[in-house]
Amino acid sequence: MPEQPDFLILKVNDKFVTVARGTTVAAAILMTGAPIRISVTGEPRGPLCGMGICFECRATIDGAPHQRTCQILCAQDMEVHTL
Repeated sequence: MPEQPDFLILKVNDKFVTVARGTTVAAAILMTGAPIRISVTGEPRGPLCGMGICFECRATIDGAPHQRTCQILCAQDMEVHTL
């Protein structure tokens, strides 16, 4: 089996981000400085529990909405949209 690269490149809100293999999508989003989502009252939201219980970290990943980003590991060429 070929060796896996140590780093991955994905796109968060149309910005390329390089992360170490094993990084969660929530961490990759935070690296860009963007909020993970905006509440209905306009407040920026981010991961709260880090265990997939609170749903504050939801984003669209590869076209699938409402994914809990604290529970999903980054993959090469993944596309994430938070807004």
